[in-house]
Amino acid sequence: MSDKGLSYKDAGVDIDAANQSVEMIKKWVGRTKRPEVLTDIGSFGGFFALDNNKYREPVLVSGTDGVGTKLKIAQLMGVHDSVGIDLVAMCVNDILVHGAEPLFFLDYIALGKLEPVLVEALVKGVSQGCLLAGCALIGGETAEMPGFYQEDEYDLVGFAVGVVERPNLINGSAIKEGDLLIGLPSSGLHSNGYSLVRKVLLEKAGLELDKYVETLGKTLGEVLLTPTRIYVKTILALLEEVEVNGMAHITGGGIRENLQRVLPVGMGAIIDAAAINTPPIFKLIEELGQVPQEEMFRTFNMGIGFILIVSPHHHDKTLKCLHVKGENPIVIGRVSKSAEGVIIK
Repeated sequence: MSDKGLSYKDAGVDIDAANQSVEMIKKWVGRTKRPEVLTDIGSFGGFFALDNNKYREPVLVSGTDGVGTKLKIAQLMGVHDSVGIDLVAMCVNDILVHGAEPLFFLDYIALGKLEPVLVEALVKGVSQGCLLAGCALIGGETAEMPGFYQEDEYDLVGFAVGVVERPNLINGSAIKEGDLLIGLPSSGLHSNGYSLVRKVLLEKAGLELDKYVETLGKTLGEVLLTPTRIYVKTILALLEEVEVNGMAHITGGGIRENLQRVLPVGMGAIIDAAAINTPPIFKLIEELGQVPQEEMFRTFNMGIGFILIVSPHHHDKTLKCLHVKGENPIVIGRVSKSAEGVIIK
């Protein structure tokens, strides 16, 4: 405490540490720069100029999300450089559903105590996620909030903006009965259901994060921190070659609820659960927690992170294009006229 009285630092907020953090993250932000970016970080706002020669009827599509309680696993393990990928993925995969190319991203980091090394690790992950999505990290906010968060706690939120030509906007209106549902595999849990994951695996079963689990082939912590897949480059390339009627990002609520969001009124779908190659982590949660399968499908992606809805006429071409791009697509069902909505059998 200063002899002259209390300072902001005495109250728990270190402005010098914040300034140091900005200097440390500049290299990670710089990696993501696109030609349309007009400012460096540090301005009050991030500038991004749309190319007037590239777009005729540009529609901006925005999305925001957080990482959720997966952050608890990162904090328990002291591993902070991958959850930024999750953050970007949760936002850009959402706007991708509408055919939008992610243009730029902003992050918000709130901490109990601002540690520049921690902030750098988090932004490094965000930067990597932006590179995978092809978008620029043009700004953000770091808030030190002592007394609100514990010193070793933080939250991570993001905001993505993308663009799509109005005629190419995908909103599900073109979906028809009989359309095929093509699922793209997830990398695991992605960033949903971690409150149940922690309840089952850490509290009820008493498993340790650093313990190797035979059925998983890795330590539990490694599996739980596997980043969410970013589908942007694959899907944008596919849209150049194939007509897609609808798409769904499978997050909280699972296949049933997220797929229903894009189906026209009066439409449902029949999902063949047996067609899905479910990763071992889901089976471990189901068995140790005695979680009913219906609840599993309602909470988790169960191995499918993204769904494409295409006409049967485009079946072969779609699968071929996806295989060429290194994907392992699975036909998991069909669209149907149904008052019951999405049914998983």
